Amino acid sequence: MKLNADMGESFGHYQLGNDAALMPHLHMANIACGFHASDPVVMTRTVGLAKVHGVSIGAHPGYPDLVGFGRRSMACTPDEVRGIIWYQVGALSAIAAANGCQVDFVKPHGALYNDMMQDQALLVTIMEAVAALKPALPLMIQATTRNETYRALAKDIGCHLLFEAFADRACHDDGTLVSRSTSGAVITDPQMMVSRAQQLLDSGTLTSITGKEVALMPDTLCVHGDNDAAIQAIADLRRLCDAV
Repeated sequence: MKLNADMGESFGHYQLGNDAALMPHLHMANIACGFHASDPVVMTRTVGLAKVHGVSIGAHPGYPDLVGFGRRSMACTPDEVRGIIWYQVGALSAIAAANGCQVDFVKPHGALYNDMMQDQALLVTIMEAVAALKPALPLMIQATTRNETYRALAKDIGCHLLFEAFADRACHDDGTLVSRSTSGAVITDPQMMVSRAQQLLDSGTLTSITGKEVALMPDTLCVHGDNDAAIQAIADLRRLCDAV
């Protein structure tokens, strides 16, 4: 199982996360593309950091919402959704190419990610947008109890999926994320993060916020760079992932 994290989310003088501490332990970096966070300088610096550590580069597109950090839903048309995906992936792809790298996958950010997991029409639009890229890139979505439905949709569209679970976020009984506004949604105990990762590796399940064991079987495990506890847990998480 690969370890991924959202990276490059600083902007100008605004600093968020600890990319230097996280990057050496990652397999995959989801790099913000300027709409919800980041800027061209931060994107370039983050691509360079990923290259130094041999980390796979992913585009992390979000709604055009710098003020809200991409965590507010927006009523975008399908044409707008396709456009914001292509625009952001294109920008990161150009920076990666200039630095002798390439973008290997796409993972939507924040509200765009949550919305696509709740709205099948939006998910289909995003699948179509990513499948239209040349070359086509895998789309990372959340592992839930509906994985087989998503696989069938993606197969019809010609989109390859990567499924992820979260070490530092609570989930509902269907595997979807608990809203950050809910108490207990964000896990801030490093040992609990490691325990959740061990559970996934041992049984392919995570315990939901209600105590139910939910079968997920993810390809990759995510932590968040703006969660200080993730910095404390990251080395142990990497060792667990590499041991599989």
